[in-house]
Amino acid sequence: MTRVFSGIKPTGHLTLGNYLGAMRRWAAVDQHRAEALFCIVDLHALTVDHDPARVRRLSRQAATLLLASGLDPQVCTVFVQSQVDEHARLSYLLECVATDGEMRRMIQYKEKAAREQRRGGSVRLSLLTYPVLMAADILAYGADEVPVGDDQAQHVELTRDLAVRFNQRYGHTFVVPRATHPKVAARVMNLQDPTAKMGKSDDTGPGIVYLLDEPDVVRKKVMRAVTDSGRDVVYDREARPGVTNLLEILAACSGGNPEALAGVYESYGALKKDTAEAVVEVLRPVQERHKELCADPGHVEGVLRDGAERARAMSRPIVDAAYRAIGLLPAGSDTGAAALNAAR
Repeated sequence: MTRVFSGIKPTGHLTLGNYLGAMRRWAAVDQHRAEALFCIVDLHALTVDHDPARVRRLSRQAATLLLASGLDPQVCTVFVQSQVDEHARLSYLLECVATDGEMRRMIQYKEKAAREQRRGGSVRLSLLTYPVLMAADILAYGADEVPVGDDQAQHVELTRDLAVRFNQRYGHTFVVPRATHPKVAARVMNLQDPTAKMGKSDDTGPGIVYLLDEPDVVRKKVMRAVTDSGRDVVYDREARPGVTNLLEILAACSGGNPEALAGVYESYGALKKDTAEAVVEVLRPVQERHKELCADPGHVEGVLRDGAERARAMSRPIVDAAYRAIGLLPAGSDTGAAALNAAR
């Protein structure tokens, strides 16, 4: 069975963009068509300045929302990255295979490093090596597929390069994964800046619909969304990005076609009103299930504990094989002890 790995980083509250762009598909499609692992990649949240308590809180919230969105722990594996040591173990081995030049060519590193420098902050080494940890996340499980957006495609290509290089130098150890680019239900953009993605790490709250926003807050944000000059409701991403964003959100929530929907509306106000109500309704079952799960925190903790055990069982043999292949002694090995005695 095809094995799929997907991760979500707890650097901010999950958004409508996360749900429509990935989480809903994970629950409806990916967990049923493949042996699927869904990971809260909390180690990646440490690559920039952070509040430890907030990372813990957002990690727990992300896990709860993944379950609330429909992931079934009886069907798939849901776990937290830092609770499975194999991620960090393998990451160092891959650092010994990667090159400095490869890391510095990563587009996201250049962008994030520049942003940190503009803020007057220092750039952490972990930000540079972040793609290697991502490669370890994938290769530790022998994943065949990694569903990603365009912004992560370069990282999956690096993962493939590292897997091939390791296999050529030290013997076949890793499955070489492939990036898949599933059709996204909606390319959800910021309501206040429809040329920018609705990102969870962004602090511009008025433009972002969070999964746990109250219905009235959702309505207010959508009704205040930036539109475009003119009055006609036209689906045109280049000329009318604001209206197009609303049409795509409405289509994704209602199952319609954004171009066809454009012909239904004669005013921006009516479009905004219907979009707001559609978003409220699509989030309602997620919020209700999230509330139920929060009332039973032991259940979520149990899911994560069981998920980590399953993930550990899958990843440990692969990572142990990589340790042997690269030349490290197996832990507690009689053969290793005999070799040491012979060396003395």
